[in-house]
Amino acid sequence: MAKVNVYSLKGEVTDEIELPEIFEEAYRPDVIKRAVISSQTARIQPWGANPMAGKRTTAESFGSGRGVAMVPRVKGSSKAGFVPQAIGGRKAHPPRVNTIYHEKVNKKERVLAIRSAIAATADKDLVAERGHKVEDLEQVPFIVDDELETIKTAKETREIFKDLGIMDDILRAKKGRKIKSGKGKLRGRKYRTPKGPLVVVGNDRGIKLGARNHAGVEVVEVENINAELLAPGTHAGRLTIYTKSAIEKLADLFQQNRS
Repeated sequence: MAKVNVYSLKGEVTDEIELPEIFEEAYRPDVIKRAVISSQTARIQPWGANPMAGKRTTAESFGSGRGVAMVPRVKGSSKAGFVPQAIGGRKAHPPRVNTIYHEKVNKKERVLAIRSAIAATADKDLVAERGHKVEDLEQVPFIVDDELETIKTAKETREIFKDLGIMDDILRAKKGRKIKSGKGKLRGRKYRTPKGPLVVVGNDRGIKLGARNHAGVEVVEVENINAELLAPGTHAGRLTIYTKSAIEKLADLFQQNRS
């Protein structure tokens, strides 16, 4: 596998590192799309209560003429059960699932999608096709020293992003922020912001605090990376900044069983 440069926070080449074999995975937009849609539909899938919730009890009513309410009582005691007004009883109108939205994918398929999406971050043509500003970048994927993980303020990260040459893409995301149409404006999601660079770190030692105020920028630890972060809207090739430790950990993550 080819070697690529590792840059300091000032944008200077300090080291070289060999990319793991995951970056040689074939580009599979069909599999990536399925994995992203699965992730999206999982969030909107409504849930329902178990039909037997609150009904697994020995409770029966004493009947009339006992001088007590005729609610079911747990056998051997006077404790009420089963009915909605009893502690531990059933719900009067539990939520029910009428439509299944979640599109499930197999584990191997999801792993393949992540591997393919990671490999797509090393294709400069795909990254540019997504609209990212990569003209001033000497290479993709862009790999930075682990010191980036410790930066905790937006002021510091702004200067670092300028030195690294990715500030143009952040400004693109900021200028592309638009007010949505429809009722979503009334529900806490007024603006739509284009996706900017994704920062993948080995360990978050403060960088999430430092980068969260920059438009379109997201930070994720390498163990939590997924297809939707790498390919927002099912379109692979997101501009991705890796720290050196994240690249080293990628070699042992998302191993594909090809048997």
